[in-house]
Amino acid sequence: MKVTVCQIDPRPAELDQYLNALKDHVTSEGTDFLLLPEMCFFDWLANDATPDAARWADAVAAHEGRIAQLSDLGVGGAMGTRPIVNAAGSRRNEAYVWSADTNSATPAHEKYYLPDEPGYYEHTWYDRGPKAFDVARVLGMRIGVQICTEMWFFEWARHYAASRVDLLCVPRATPHGSVDKWLAGGQAAAVCSGAYCLSSNLWAPKGAAPDAGGLSWVIDPEGNVLAKTDPDNPFATVEIDLGFAAASKSTYPRYVPE
Repeated sequence: MKVTVCQIDPRPAELDQYLNALKDHVTSEGTDFLLLPEMCFFDWLANDATPDAARWADAVAAHEGRIAQLSDLGVGGAMGTRPIVNAAGSRRNEAYVWSADTNSATPAHEKYYLPDEPGYYEHTWYDRGPKAFDVARVLGMRIGVQICTEMWFFEWARHYAASRVDLLCVPRATPHGSVDKWLAGGQAAAVCSGAYCLSSNLWAPKGAAPDAGGLSWVIDPEGNVLAKTDPDNPFATVEIDLGFAAASKSTYPRYVPE
């Protein structure tokens, strides 16, 4: 299975350039599964301290339009997150899994753990979803998802180990100053889950808004970093062994009972 992670600049003047380059990359690499960053198809809303319902609606529409075009990439499956408004009028950050077989996106999880601080006023902008971390499925894989801040709640990585997921996906929007800390956390999450940990992050140059630092990764179930992105190499593809992820569930520390 070939998997691709990416760092994408969500600013309106830059987004199309990144998505066109991403299409070239996944086509040349023969990518099967693509992980996209957190809410990557519109400018990062939570950079602003004051929520705006009209901008949220614009972001919802932008994501719907871009997701409808995912088939143009030629991949078999993809995961990302999108802004939604549910039937009760509540704004949420929803992870979705997209399949080429159906050319549609299926809800997978709504972000539960929400930060609220400069540049990341998420709890101000939208509501938390239910405290549920279910397994998504695409391309015959079992996939767990922890959206950004949720990665630091490692009890859910252990939960996903018990759920026997093949991939633990971490779509992010995180700053330049903490990328190394996030990589270390991704290694721990991979070991806890016994799964390949994939993360894709937003990116913008230092000093720009949003403060998004890139450094996306693929990490194997033993915590070994297989691939990373950087500003000169914003996309990374590796071939993973799903059998290794399955076998890892019965090795240390995953076999240790709760």
